[in-house]
Amino acid sequence: MALEKILQVSGRAVPVPGDDLDTDRIIPARYMKCVTFDGLGEFMFYDVRFDEHGNKKSHQLNDPRFVGAQVLISGNNFGCGSSREHAPQAIYRYGIRAIIAEGFAEIFFGNSTTLGMPCATVSKADRLELTRMVEADPGLEITVDVEKKEIRAGGMVFPAEIRESARQGLTTGHWDPIADLLDGLPEVEATASRLPYLAPK
Repeated sequence: MALEKILQVSGRAVPVPGDDLDTDRIIPARYMKCVTFDGLGEFMFYDVRFDEHGNKKSHQLNDPRFVGAQVLISGNNFGCGSSREHAPQAIYRYGIRAIIAEGFAEIFFGNSTTLGMPCATVSKADRLELTRMVEADPGLEITVDVEKKEIRAGGMVFPAEIRESARQGLTTGHWDPIADLLDGLPEVEATASRLPYLAPK
């Protein structure tokens, strides 16, 4: 059974500038000692948002104007570093539903897609313009159109790149390979029953 078709994501945006924002910055390792991913959202970019005493730093993610944002805008090579799936999980559980950046680390991109969280690549010039627009008007609605591969904001349209396999998976509701595997469980079990080394002894 297909999951929800993700054709587009619309909402307010928060800019998190910088290139090479790695997974350890997105979710510090000390917060990964969890059995489930529940509650990871509060630790997203924790060391960037808070000092060693837990006091808020001056940062866009602490700015009341951007509270409730569903789209995150960032620089190049977003999500680099270790392949921890906790990073996209933390972002998703924070409330973000789509990411716009100049580029994404390969594994982070894949892990985000399996959550149904589109990652759209734009040029540096367009990323800077989107950031400028959002900072000037934090209430501005941005639409990440997965189907059309474009970003719409303030009457402007920006071309975006979304890997075709991810775009197809998102728009058809087949973005989680585990869900697809479970759909085919009868076939998996039938195949397993024909394998001699899996036969009961």
